Amino acid sequence: MQARLDALCAEGWSIWERFERTVRDRDFHSFVAADYDAVRSALLTHRTPGARFLEWGSASGVIAIMADMMGFEAYGIELDAALVTTARALAMRFDSRAQFVTGSFLPTGYKRLGGDGESDTIGDGPSGYLQLGRSLDDFDVVFGYPWDDDAPLMHDLMRQYGRPDALLLLNDTERGVRAFRGGREVTTPQ
Repeated sequence: MQARLDALCAEGWSIWERFERTVRDRDFHSFVAADYDAVRSALLTHRTPGARFLEWGSASGVIAIMADMMGFEAYGIELDAALVTTARALAMRFDSRAQFVTGSFLPTGYKRLGGDGESDTIGDGPSGYLQLGRSLDDFDVVFGYPWDDDAPLMHDLMRQYGRPDALLLLNDTERGVRAFRGGREVTTPQ
């Protein structure tokens, strides 16, 4: 498994570099590759084979595919249809069962507690849960890579729509991947 994960991460960095040259050099796009090694370590720490995993803003699909390789039932929701196409092709190349849909990771009708649910980085689109045929509370582990003010929004989503025992993994650029359960940070798997 380690060699396949290494190859997947290398391919993910290659996709990111092409994306930088062909898309981001011309125009702003919110896709930024996560630290794949840090995410891999967090997934291995919190691995529960057969558990359902969801990646919010799955971009090229590397993390959801990684989760699938580790035994999770993995899904990704991404607003950019071209990135979903990339993720599906990558999943096929790595013989992954991870599923990707185009849409928003915000559930239909979501209203942020104490706010309007607006974000500068989360675009508009139909909820991806409709295409998945699942709701947020169907997932055991949810991964997000929040921009600026999006971490409170992601915690709010879990509080309103996720299961209290579900694990929320947030990729914090300064402190790495942090795990939360029921709104509280956890340091060891439960």
